[in-house]
Amino acid sequence: MRSRSTLHTRLVRGLGATTATIALATGLTACGGDAKADGGAPDKVTIGAVSNGAARQTELSVPVVDSLRAQLPKSVRDRGELVIGVGALPAGFPPLAYTGTDQKTLTGAEPDLGRLVAATLGLKPVVKNSTWENLFVGVDSGKVDAAFSNVTVTEERKKKYEFASYRKDNLAFEVLKENPWNFGGDFHNLAGKTVAVSKGTNQEKILLEWQGKLRAEGKDVEVKYFPDPNSVYLALSGGKIDLSFGPNPSIAYHITQTAGGNAPTRNAGSYSGAGESLQGLIAATAKKDSGLAKPVAEAVNHLIRNGQYAQLLAAWNLSNEAVATSEVNPPGLPQAAS
Repeated sequence: MRSRSTLHTRLVRGLGATTATIALATGLTACGGDAKADGGAPDKVTIGAVSNGAARQTELSVPVVDSLRAQLPKSVRDRGELVIGVGALPAGFPPLAYTGTDQKTLTGAEPDLGRLVAATLGLKPVVKNSTWENLFVGVDSGKVDAAFSNVTVTEERKKKYEFASYRKDNLAFEVLKENPWNFGGDFHNLAGKTVAVSKGTNQEKILLEWQGKLRAEGKDVEVKYFPDPNSVYLALSGGKIDLSFGPNPSIAYHITQTAGGNAPTRNAGSYSGAGESLQGLIAATAKKDSGLAKPVAEAVNHLIRNGQYAQLLAAWNLSNEAVATSEVNPPGLPQAAS
């Protein structure tokens, strides 16, 4: 996870990449929120809509918290909208952000959280989808208020942006459901196993470091590479590999897609994408000194306290990435690793 582009690459390469393609657009494409008929903030937010089985669709009642709304910058409060940036073009990255089965709704854990935050702050959510590069152009130009798009907090990014953390940035191991093996947070448990990983990714770097440590102890883990996610799953279901190591959200999505098949899988343990020295964090990203990070963080904390944050993550099979508290500008990946 030395750069967010690396993290985005490993998500795109992750198991279960979506087959739905979002139409290419120049700049930012707007997707309306579930607003009231009078155009104001929504009373209810539907999470997991048209998700192709990746989430349990649930309608949540989300009342406005006036004390939090009062913390918003006056310009945003007066406008009455929270413009939510998502960098999911061209093909999306389930379960975080992708086109739903109706071929038009931008669904996923990221825009759903943005909608919940907007409703809590008494704002109409306006979701703008773009390429990853244009996502930051939108924030920089002020066309996007806050990006909810799997952005990792780094010290380098803090020079330009302010953050409100909302999810752990984790990697995970996928195994067949019948396999009793668990990672347990200890790389020694990989000894004697055969593990698939994608080349050029952060998880490969971590796995090869563990392999080196095991070999120094006279043990080993066999590392395998495959051309695409389907090949990984065939190897896993056929017993040619024991484990697959990849981005936790991609694995969470793939587990939902295999649940009804002949070889269902499960999550056998997660690990920080930042390595052993730091828990990587995903955060809402706003322009530095915009005044948005604090009210967004407080809105997330409100959702944590009332249980709707947990409902959101559970719906998307991402409960193992829950944070106890949303923090403003928490420690990020150091600049050497950014």
